[in-house]
Amino acid sequence: MLNVDVNGNNKRKRCGRVFRFKNFAEPGYPVMFGGPFRENVNALLQYANLESDLSMPMWSFQLEVHQQPPLHVLLFVIEEATEAVVNRHCKHCQYVGWGKHLICNKKYHFVLPSKEGVGSCRKCEGCCRDNNGKSKLIELQGHMMHGVFHSNGFGHLLCVNGLEMGSNLAGNQIMDFWNRLCKGLQARKVSLNDISQKKGMELRLVNGIGYSESWFSRWGYKFGRGSFGVTQSMYQKAIEAIRSMPLYLITHHITNSNHAIPLIFSRYQTLSDQSLLTLGDLFSYMLDLKSRLPPETSIASYTTTALLETNCRWSPKRIEMATRVIVEALKKTEFRWVSRQQVRDAARAYIGDTGLLDFVLKSLGNHVVGNYLVRRSLNPVTKVLEYCLEDISKVYPCNESLVMSNKYKITRTQLMKDMLYLYKYILIDPKPIMGSEFLSAIPLAARIILDTKYFIRDYWEDFSHQVHLGSEEKLNLYCTILLRNDGDEYQLNKAFMPPDECVTVKRNATVNELKVEVERRFREIYWGLRSFVVESVENLSVNNGNEMVLGVMKVGEKVVFEGRCDRNMKEKINIEEMCEGDPNSGTVDCSCGTMEEDGERMVCCDICEIWQHTRCVRIPNDQDIPHIFLCKKCEQEIVLLPSFP
Repeated sequence: MLNVDVNGNNKRKRCGRVFRFKNFAEPGYPVMFGGPFRENVNALLQYANLESDLSMPMWSFQLEVHQQPPLHVLLFVIEEATEAVVNRHCKHCQYVGWGKHLICNKKYHFVLPSKEGVGSCRKCEGCCRDNNGKSKLIELQGHMMHGVFHSNGFGHLLCVNGLEMGSNLAGNQIMDFWNRLCKGLQARKVSLNDISQKKGMELRLVNGIGYSESWFSRWGYKFGRGSFGVTQSMYQKAIEAIRSMPLYLITHHITNSNHAIPLIFSRYQTLSDQSLLTLGDLFSYMLDLKSRLPPETSIASYTTTALLETNCRWSPKRIEMATRVIVEALKKTEFRWVSRQQVRDAARAYIGDTGLLDFVLKSLGNHVVGNYLVRRSLNPVTKVLEYCLEDISKVYPCNESLVMSNKYKITRTQLMKDMLYLYKYILIDPKPIMGSEFLSAIPLAARIILDTKYFIRDYWEDFSHQVHLGSEEKLNLYCTILLRNDGDEYQLNKAFMPPDECVTVKRNATVNELKVEVERRFREIYWGLRSFVVESVENLSVNNGNEMVLGVMKVGEKVVFEGRCDRNMKEKINIEEMCEGDPNSGTVDCSCGTMEEDGERMVCCDICEIWQHTRCVRIPNDQDIPHIFLCKKCEQEIVLLPSFP
């Protein structure tokens, strides 16, 4: 059973250090990182709480987001051994083009769970794994953050859920946290699948038009791989084509003179201090304006007048008194989350009318009273309604929200409605309003942007200039291997060459000692190299293994070792089976140019067994895949077969 105790936003009632969320994983907090990825992970876990009674190793950190009101989140680190799972291959590596990476011995999952996720895991009895051998916490959906690293430093950010998804943290806070983790642990490359949406709009399209790049680009993520054969050049040209589309040209081709699009154009051209001439100018200004407008959603001003409009049977004076009593009772809790019953009991010492208290408590949720915001939330674990007080005098001084709204004469809700309208009738389906096919290129270009979901951040570039060559006693060498195929003819396969690893040896080490260390390091990292044996050095002339390393190679030089897996192993493994891409997933050859699985829905021909995208063979997404499917090529060959008498 998972040994955690979480109740609302209260501090976990267990021993252990509490770390500041906004500084976690910075250099020296909690540890000074400096070694390879695996050593950095092990160093970090020395400061974690080891969770007990689990079939899969798990550690936890308690992180303090802020003190008033008190908010703590949990970070779980789960170690997943390759031997413990049924399917060893990584579909995320396959989708981003890392299918030829060798399978690692371990994965490390970093999870900021949702309240529901922690609550569900607390109810697990005995073994906390699913049928595939994975931790149930890993498989749960809806976490605030879930990222996974292979032990060679390559990783995937699987999900980020901010405030709009019920999280306690904003999306940019979570991304800042993840970015610090990747930098501190010295990850190599990290991928993500950008499927974020807001109000029914795909944000990679909206941000692409507004800023020429994905929202994740502010953390260094760039084009990784496109689906449906989309290349980086196609992606960039599609963005530029839409961004440069003149607004007057769109207005000219609108057939319905009463349509709202010209009015939307005019509204924001009037608000802006600069000329808005293209779609790129318009979306960029709208996104910038949205970030400056106050959210008028959950924070409303609490007045007794509003309550009287509901035919309230209590006088304004009594309601105001009850409100003050409840707020004072919440102040005494020192900005902690407390249950509704606790607030009610504290207020009853001054207000005897429980009906009045129930009425005010029901009306106070997420309302501003003076300089305080009364927050109300249902604890998903205990299913109890809780209240908390938040001091907003420093957040919204002098009613800044009203000032901003009056300045721009528009609300954030109206802006989002306008953006959704433009998104729907210009970017996705302009046919209902366009009188010609002139602007039909817009949805085609938008489709290319939408088909670009995978973005990659190369963290290794940040560390390349920080490479340490060693010390007076130690020598750091960057080594990789070339694996020979197991057969009569041994051929070196450079397609499966793993990335360089930093190997540390003594300055007086011999070549044979270096070989032993290289064998140990690569066996430790990769599942298919558990019996790897170094046979020779590929890019150096070494006559005697007892020669000094510094005598045959230069400091900082990359060394390539040739070798094979031990022939005496009971289990023979083909080199393709050692890779993250599943060799049994079938052959992909789609008309769009895709030759590898990219995560999109596919269908297999029942004759040639070639996989193609359902979209490319015109099977709608809302339609089931047929039980029998023939590709166009096989269909034509059947037609040409001679008929029997």
